[in-house]
Amino acid sequence: MTKLIVFTDLHMVPEGNTIIGLDPFKRLETGIEHVNTYHPDADGVIVTGDLVHHGDVVSYQRLKALLDRLTPPLYLAVGNHDSRENFLSVFTETVTDENGFVQRALDFADCRALILDSLFAPPYDYPMTHAGFLCAKRMRWLETELKSAKDAGKPVLIFLHHPPHKTGFTGMDLIKLINESDFYDLVETYGNVRHIFAGHVHRTINGSHRGIPYSIFKSPVHQQPMPFDMPDASLSVDEPAAYGIVVTTEHGLQVHNEDYEIAKRDPAHA
Repeated sequence: MTKLIVFTDLHMVPEGNTIIGLDPFKRLETGIEHVNTYHPDADGVIVTGDLVHHGDVVSYQRLKALLDRLTPPLYLAVGNHDSRENFLSVFTETVTDENGFVQRALDFADCRALILDSLFAPPYDYPMTHAGFLCAKRMRWLETELKSAKDAGKPVLIFLHHPPHKTGFTGMDLIKLINESDFYDLVETYGNVRHIFAGHVHRTINGSHRGIPYSIFKSPVHQQPMPFDMPDASLSVDEPAAYGIVVTTEHGLQVHNEDYEIAKRDPAHA
């Protein structure tokens, strides 16, 4: 059994700044304390991008000091709010692929986790770069890892920032992974991907696409408003912070969502 904690969309800002009045540092700090208390045995904590809000070095430094408190091992992806160069200048121990993308394979006893870099940059040309993209080099890396995992008889879990398909939110669907067809054609070729995990939308969403289950997690900070037809992808609401818990089993896996700010551990008595 492998247990992974999944955070996404941390959106760290410099000290004194907030997002819709919320402090990303404090909310993530509470989440880290929660993980260390209840899941110190986790095989890893994976963060699927948008680590900081403006891609600045100061926010990465502030974030690193906080993430260093985690008890389980930490693995990071980048998202559309990130600067790959600034991120790597602070998180200097981050593993990248041979082309410098923030991609890596994690082999556990019963699965292989693939962390993908879907950041459509450089150049950092907004708003275009808010969408996700896996270039030919990144797709070749993914194919190599899928083939290797299949040869080893290991099921694969994929983690990336951008959902590789529509989620029903009009604004966010405009900035999903651009080359979703290429991605799914490749994934289906090898047939060993058991689940896809993403962020970006700031909502809890579970379903399947082209027969492959997926899960999208909420942010520790601000969430996407629920109405589907809003064209503005930048709208935010204050809802409880959350992270995901992924547990592999003998016959598959389970995906849990922990609203850690409001979660109660002491059962009520009737």
